[in-house]
Amino acid sequence: MSYLSFIYELADGIATIRFNDPARLNALTFETYAELQNVFAECARNDEVKVVVLTGTGKGFCSGGSVHEIIGKLVNMDAEEQHRFTRLTCDVVKNMRGLKKPIIAAVNGIAAGAGAMLALASDIRLLSERAKFAFLFVKVGLSGADMGALYLLPKIIGQGRAAELVFTGDTIDAQECLRIGLANRIVEHEKLLDEAYNLARMFKNGPLYALGVTKDLLDREADMDLQQALELEAAAQAGCMQTTDFQEGYRAFVEKRPPKFNRS
Repeated sequence: MSYLSFIYELADGIATIRFNDPARLNALTFETYAELQNVFAECARNDEVKVVVLTGTGKGFCSGGSVHEIIGKLVNMDAEEQHRFTRLTCDVVKNMRGLKKPIIAAVNGIAAGAGAMLALASDIRLLSERAKFAFLFVKVGLSGADMGALYLLPKIIGQGRAAELVFTGDTIDAQECLRIGLANRIVEHEKLLDEAYNLARMFKNGPLYALGVTKDLLDREADMDLQQALELEAAAQAGCMQTTDFQEGYRAFVEKRPPKFNRS
């Protein structure tokens, strides 16, 4: 696959998506959104992709939509065109959350606006000590309800903290992200990608089917009552018990060796 608005690489089962406009802190364009929607759909179809790492080049992870190339053009669009664009941005998140493969965001710098949402829509967020987050939508007269923010953010950091971040648009540093649960861990800046790829390799060598089921149920159970969730988990776990990975996990435990899960 080849894309114009970011670098895409696939090596040893790990797909890397790297924003590559460091002069503008990897600001997004209309083309970037369209290509992101496509790349995550392709990652779902491509059996060679086991794990995705999302990161940025230079000092920023992603500073959100370009002021001139997106916001400047949106103000001159009619309502139908604007809605078409917002549906596209939401489709990016839909494809990320629908991808039954782990996504690791290696946040190397500022993640603002839509950039913060791309990190939020990932499964794991590793932050450089230089990373910062800002849900900036209110700063440009938009609601904090953007790209699934009001669905995802409260589930990760709680309703009260989420309300404060989307109401104020304030910027928070890596330590605050870790304190409130937005970051999974903080990593020395120079070691960020090494840490991300170490984690990606661990996932890649794990039970991929079970990981996909786990990601799917994490989202689906969020809106269920306990009885529904238990029924869903019982069926899903029974399905996992039918896999060769389950048999291999048992044999490896008995034989006191690392398991060799199915890579297909």
